[in-house]
Amino acid sequence: MKDYYQTLESERNASEADLKKAYRRLALKYHPDRNPGDKSSEEKFKEINEAYACLSDPQKRANYDNFGTAEGMGAGFGNFSSNFEDIFDIFGDFFGSAAGGSRRRRPAKGQDLRYDLELNLKEAVFGVEKEIVIPRWVNCAACNGTGSKPGKGPDTCTTCKGSGQTKLQQGFFSISRTCGRCGGTGSIITDPCSDCKGQGKIREKRTVSLKVPPGVDTGIRLKVSGEGEAGSLGGPNGDLYVVIDVLPHPFFKRKGNDLHCEVPVSFVQAALGAEIEVPTIDENTFIKIPAGTPSGRVFHLRGKGANKLGGYGKGDQYVTVFVDVPKKLTARQKELLKEFAEISGDNTSETLMDKIKHMFHNDHQEKAK
Repeated sequence: MKDYYQTLESERNASEADLKKAYRRLALKYHPDRNPGDKSSEEKFKEINEAYACLSDPQKRANYDNFGTAEGMGAGFGNFSSNFEDIFDIFGDFFGSAAGGSRRRRPAKGQDLRYDLELNLKEAVFGVEKEIVIPRWVNCAACNGTGSKPGKGPDTCTTCKGSGQTKLQQGFFSISRTCGRCGGTGSIITDPCSDCKGQGKIREKRTVSLKVPPGVDTGIRLKVSGEGEAGSLGGPNGDLYVVIDVLPHPFFKRKGNDLHCEVPVSFVQAALGAEIEVPTIDENTFIKIPAGTPSGRVFHLRGKGANKLGGYGKGDQYVTVFVDVPKKLTARQKELLKEFAEISGDNTSETLMDKIKHMFHNDHQEKAK
């Protein structure tokens, strides 16, 4: 009795997926097209198909496991019609098409292209129109993409008789594959175009006008239809995808649609209050600093952020103020600050530990009362 598991080099408890994987590997290895004139490979190929036809059918596999035979199954290529579609799915990539009929290559869409576009923050917030230069393959204008010299069309391929496919016939079993001579086009270029050297395409740089909508951010992709590589056999062009990269801004930090910034104020402005001018992404505005404003306070400016992509409205701007301590003071400034400290009861010679001890001493006195 034939051991189908041994034929497929698999264990008896192998899953359907494992059996299919083993069949793919062995069928491609022993296929007659890969071993022309090798009778032993041809016989091995038949045994592999017979084994897989049995073990890939749940009922036949159960009969085989229990009784050593699959009822109603013939030998050789005779009976694996139930797995016919599965088998040709396995050979599809290798042979170029399923069995039966002749199939020529069909028009195919050209490849998509990617372009990385850098924008500054203002361009990203308000939108901008850019002209970008894209190197790509386009159909040759001289031969209209045929690859043949103008006025001289391609000749019919003598190998496949213009079908684009060749057949392998073994008994009543037939497999078609892409013609190796014409590449599936069904024709041969005998007098190539001098401009494209028979390729049907030439390399060119094309300038594309791109409208970047307001509110884009890093990672956003913009699609420009038809600006990719040229298609094959009359197929449409591919598409162009522009990927946005927004450069860092020296003043603003963007978080979603909101903008954040830090603005310095003097000690006098923070202490007495003031109205200060603050930059925004489009124009300057003024904010009021209340008297006694501490360093780190955040002010909220509504509608001063980035435009919302594909929608209405804007984000907000958040302004954090910090007290800018002067690094150099004149003698008069030092004198006035010391006078201010004395009036305020602030002993500038007191150390931090002295201040902490003083705080605890006052706290104990309050509790003793």
